[in-house]
Amino acid sequence: MSGDIRVDDSCISAFQELKAKRDINTVIYRVSDNLETVIFDFKGNLTHDELLKALPADEPRYVLHDLHFATADGSRQEKIVLISWCPAGTKAQERIAHSFGCSTLRNLLDGVHVYVQAADLSDMEYAALVSQAS
Repeated sequence: MSGDIRVDDSCISAFQELKAKRDINTVIYRVSDNLETVIFDFKGNLTHDELLKALPADEPRYVLHDLHFATADGSRQEKIVLISWCPAGTKAQERIAHSFGCSTLRNLLDGVHVYVQAADLSDMEYAALVSQAS
């Protein structure tokens, strides 16, 4: 594996939709079966609990999520979070491809405020995401 993971144009389009229109709050991507391209998987409006249920227990994903929260002083905040979901049971070759894909996405997605690496659901708890975004 060379480290060059392509990102399908549909991924950028879905990100632009999340960023501009705000009709959706979550976009999920994955690495293609041949481990060469990041591809679009899902977009929609998900509650935090629905987001957790949408993540496969044994396959990596990239999640863009428009996180809404209140700071300690009570002011409302909104930040786009890129989550690298790579559960512990992921095969080595998939883990490597996922890592390369994440680097490529980070370089392409202008407007992402927070990057989170998650290996289990505790890393994805709402309070943990807010803590990283604050």
